[in-house]
Amino acid sequence: MAEYDNVPSRASVKVDKFELSIPDEQISDLKTLLRLSPLAPETYENLHTDDGKFGVSYEWMKKAKEHWLNKYDWRKVETYNNSFPNYIAHVKDDDGETYRMHFAALFSKQENAIPILYMHGWPGSHFEFLDILNLYRKKYSPEELPYHVIAATLPGWTLSSGPPLTRDFDTLDVARLMNKLMHGLGFGSGYVIQGGDIGSFTGKVMIGVYDECKAAHFNFAAQNEMPPGVDESQFTEAEKHAMETRAKAFYTTGIGYAKEHGTRPATIGFALSASPLSLLAWIGEKFIEWTDVTPPLDQILDSISLYWFTQSFARCIYTYREYSAVPGGRVLPHSDPKYNNRKPIAWSWYPKEVFPVPKAWAVAQDMNLVLFRQHEVGGHFAVMEQPEEMMQDMEDFLQKIGWPLK
Repeated sequence: MAEYDNVPSRASVKVDKFELSIPDEQISDLKTLLRLSPLAPETYENLHTDDGKFGVSYEWMKKAKEHWLNKYDWRKVETYNNSFPNYIAHVKDDDGETYRMHFAALFSKQENAIPILYMHGWPGSHFEFLDILNLYRKKYSPEELPYHVIAATLPGWTLSSGPPLTRDFDTLDVARLMNKLMHGLGFGSGYVIQGGDIGSFTGKVMIGVYDECKAAHFNFAAQNEMPPGVDESQFTEAEKHAMETRAKAFYTTGIGYAKEHGTRPATIGFALSASPLSLLAWIGEKFIEWTDVTPPLDQILDSISLYWFTQSFARCIYTYREYSAVPGGRVLPHSDPKYNNRKPIAWSWYPKEVFPVPKAWAVAQDMNLVLFRQHEVGGHFAVMEQPEEMMQDMEDFLQKIGWPLK
């Protein structure tokens, strides 16, 4: 690990090394709360196990609770996480407030290495990127690594500090802080971003606002509606099927969580901060429903455990108020023309994405789409689900555009 931990000497922000280590008492408290938390009684709805149309099933919740309580090993997760260099950067915002911003990283020893910033969304974390970091680590030595690979934790999520308590905070604020982080690490002359979910919203703002953000790779590009001028005859059969199934299902039966996050964040924040079993149901549903192949139970519990130990759920749903499906909600960044420009963009398309918009939608937005890959397997958590494909797409994209970019 130590060979990849050389923070660039030109870094101007204070950076501390970090090791993930949850006290035994907190792990014991989690198990006590789990043990004392009853499952809901069996109902007509939760006994449906075939399609999940009513949410998580009684069978899955019973199995997951028992496994989390008696078999799950959090210390194993810490060991894997800590095998990568982890840091806390102290980033000062324009108003003078300093944010503790967590990231895991592989720093190259090459002078001209390309900085890549990976950004997650909800209900994700930097855990989504550990396997792709491992692939970079296996493929390249520190001397050969062509990139500085940075997997950031967005403000409010898990190991980063939360938004301020005295004012509103939104995607523009997140984008500004992520840009400041990259500047502080010494990458003010240029960097590339990769984002899914809220990470893609943040990335679209960054590439539209900051000159330093030179290129972007997305695996999520949800838009409010079909852009004008789209030629529907250009849709592939896979795109048509995905829109008719995944997108339709999301906007008819799958968006209730987002309306709750957006309209009553305080209430749901209290509800899910009081019970790990409730958090398991709320987030576990998304890892089941939003993926192509359901991840191993341990991998789902890794993310939920991190959310629980850091008490991050109530701190990280603030962006839903911006884009909530209520009057006054903002235009999604991928639909907002003010963030469009001719900077290079790559897009990896996955059939089980929750809103898998067709390529023609991006073209209609005047994106400089220099690489588009339509994959056959994968869903919303693409970097976690298909790290090999995502790494290949990113490497092909960077080779195609060259570096440095002006």
